[in-house]
Amino acid sequence: MTTITPQFDAEALYQALEAKVKSALAQTDNVAVIGIYSGGAWIAERLVAALQLNPAQRLGFIDVSFYRDDFSEKGLRTDIKPTQIPFDVNGATILLVDDVLYTGRTTRAAINELFDYGRPAKIMLAALVDRGERDLPVAADFVAAAATLQPGQSLQLQRADDGSFTLDIQTNA
Repeated sequence: MTTITPQFDAEALYQALEAKVKSALAQTDNVAVIGIYSGGAWIAERLVAALQLNPAQRLGFIDVSFYRDDFSEKGLRTDIKPTQIPFDVNGATILLVDDVLYTGRTTRAAINELFDYGRPAKIMLAALVDRGERDLPVAADFVAAAATLQPGQSLQLQRADDGSFTLDIQTNA
């Protein structure tokens, strides 16, 4: 049984993240945004609009399912989506976006996949929430909040039909 507890003001967290990203990237050239499916993709869509970038040319999405080092343990998910990167990665400043940063394994997998498309000038990481407890040495350049959860709990970002976000704590029992 899964119990869901509303905990965070996801819209306020998004606004804080957006402000940090906009300020830092204001004078940066050749910026492109890549969201990690699914929560990171939703956040990336909104960040591209906030940065006034052309989504058809500067927005990409990445599914790391086949690049994870724990693929053999987790198995193949049924909701795999195609990676879409409609721009030249070579020389670009990539803002890689995820909803929750936890062990670092998803970030590592995304970077590995990204390098299959080219060599960016720089990769920066943005996350709505940083849970800490890394397995790998990965740190976000931009993060809205840090959270510590109990064992058996996870964070779940949801997007409503109007595009607004909610972020809930899920307890698996």
